[in-house]
Amino acid sequence: MIPPNPSLDNYREVFTSEQYPIALWIKNSVVIGLITSTLVVIMTSFAAYAFSRFRFKGRRTGLFASLLVQVFPQMLAAVSIYLLVLSIGRLIPALGINTHAGLIMVYLGGAMGVNAWLMKGYFDTIPNSLEESAMIDGASPFQAFFMIILPLARPILAVVFLLQFIGVYSELILASVLITSTEKYTLAVGLQLFIQDQYASRWGVFAAASVLGALPIVLLFVFLQKYLVTGLISGAVKG
Repeated sequence: MIPPNPSLDNYREVFTSEQYPIALWIKNSVVIGLITSTLVVIMTSFAAYAFSRFRFKGRRTGLFASLLVQVFPQMLAAVSIYLLVLSIGRLIPALGINTHAGLIMVYLGGAMGVNAWLMKGYFDTIPNSLEESAMIDGASPFQAFFMIILPLARPILAVVFLLQFIGVYSELILASVLITSTEKYTLAVGLQLFIQDQYASRWGVFAAASVLGALPIVLLFVFLQKYLVTGLISGAVKG
């Protein structure tokens, strides 16, 4: 049932509240998500290419080990991760507790397993002859990878980027453990402030912030949608 006098007060508070800077939380989540997703794509592309093209001792074991580590969620090691980041922060304050860089570093540590498998499956579908032809024409192995393979692998790069962004953008447990100041909260951490008290829940603002917080994911999906189906199907049919 639609209320008799609907208003935009809840949406207005998202951008005007000084006690709860929701717009800043959305910005923090978007920045952390974009940086993490970009670094994950770069790291995973190098790892997946090595597993796909090179034959070396321990290759199969390394693949299964990276996948096995991914089976256990990072939240199971929240205490260990906190102590590790705390120790790193004593040496490098910029990577310590209550820093976005430290949170990004933790996210990168758990991003290789499934993404490497998915991207490797796509690289396996690209013929080796393309790189061989490029190297015959004088290209180095890195040039062949960067100029031939990566442009052809744009669909799977888009898939990994989007999946990683969604995962980081909505992650709560580690962000709530490692981020302690209000101005550095991510959206997921900040929104819990509106519903954690049984007798002071503010569901209107919570719902408005949730709707606005979903927009970056929707926009990113619209921007990358032409690559998604191809990337998911091609990366899953051959391993």
